[in-house]
Amino acid sequence: MKPSLSICCLGAGYVGGPTMAMIAAKCPDIRVTVTDPNEARIAAWNSDTLPVYEPGLQEVVESARDKNLFFSTDIKGAIKEADIIFVSVGTPTKHYGKGAGRAADLKYIEAAARMIAEVAEGPKIVVEKSTLPVRTASALLTILRSNSTKATFQVLSNPEFLAEGTAIEDLQTPDRVLIGGEQTPEGLAAIEQVVAIYARWVPREKILTTNLWSSELSKLVANAFLAQRISSINSISALCEATEADVDEVARAIGHDSRIGPKFLKASVGYGGSCFQKDILNLSYLCEHFGLPEVAAYWESVVKINDWQKSRFASRIITDLFNTVSGKHIGILGFAFKKDTNDTRETAAIAVCRDLLAEGAKVYVYDPQVSEEQIRADVLGKKENENLIVVKSALEACNGAHGVAVLTEWDEFKSLDFQKIYDGMLKPAFLFDGRNILPHAKLKDLGFRVFAIGKSF
Repeated sequence: MKPSLSICCLGAGYVGGPTMAMIAAKCPDIRVTVTDPNEARIAAWNSDTLPVYEPGLQEVVESARDKNLFFSTDIKGAIKEADIIFVSVGTPTKHYGKGAGRAADLKYIEAAARMIAEVAEGPKIVVEKSTLPVRTASALLTILRSNSTKATFQVLSNPEFLAEGTAIEDLQTPDRVLIGGEQTPEGLAAIEQVVAIYARWVPREKILTTNLWSSELSKLVANAFLAQRISSINSISALCEATEADVDEVARAIGHDSRIGPKFLKASVGYGGSCFQKDILNLSYLCEHFGLPEVAAYWESVVKINDWQKSRFASRIITDLFNTVSGKHIGILGFAFKKDTNDTRETAAIAVCRDLLAEGAKVYVYDPQVSEEQIRADVLGKKENENLIVVKSALEACNGAHGVAVLTEWDEFKSLDFQKIYDGMLKPAFLFDGRNILPHAKLKDLGFRVFAIGKSF
């Protein structure tokens, strides 16, 4: 059967791979090709061990792969064949030049635009899937239209709102799909063409359309508001510890207010992931660029609270272990930034492990999905440190430990044999729950000295 439409995606990462797999699964008459220059990543997408861990993703990929879903390193070929090109390349925070540490680095976006302009022929719809600063679309259009005589372009913004760990569920039944484009007849027609794809399985009332600039800004603002809630409750967790209030009880009380709601009020060692910090810093930089320093400072404070929460947690470990962890065995349970993902970008575990290593601790790390290679790269970079030991089980991380810290809320940590863990630890045995997932009263009865975020025992 000849495909009704051909889509290609530039970028086979956490967004591009799952999103395109879902489109292919829901639209068997559309040919979907996911491209990436990284041969190992493409090989993994074509194997039984996908490069992205998400519950349910394997099944979705296998339902469409080699039928109408393809993974390829032939980027130019896919661009030439495609009617719609999704751009889902990385937009990391710049580490050089103007805006270093805050602004988004758009070099991969520009490279993608120049490649599209080089090989595209005929009418093409280019869809921004990457998280981008406001008005990036105008730069894309300028590059595309200035460097191509064989193609015509419409640029749309279709930001992703996926939460890692629940990405497949979010793609199946999204809160909303947002599509922004130029408010011209050609732009509106392009919007409708992409709307029609999502409408195969998403109710029309959940598909929102806007102008380009509103769509681009909405993604940054959504992540900023979510991160703000986490930083807010984390700031209150410190006050709860000082006043003998319980942060979970406070969160439950305010969450029953319909104006506030209960979501993103779970205190923890700090948020992580690829989006929150990057997008807030980008938003802050944009505000400064447009002459709004007070707004910039407001949003930057959300990141500062998050960084403080991570260092506060590490400091608490050091303080409780009699003000020194030098030479002491600290077990770390969990390294991914949240459960049900192998993503470690901006995970709180990096900062905590580094702080403990800087104090001379022997840090034993276990995570069920993150590789030793990834943990070492995140914590040490290219350096070596024999005090960082990556182990294969939670019991191994805890055996012989002076203290144990839970940094990711993996379900398996809730049902560990804590009596066995206690028996194998040095006494007094300290347990630091950075996710508030453990049975604290039971642990205290077993003999543990327990610290939990936002609680006073």
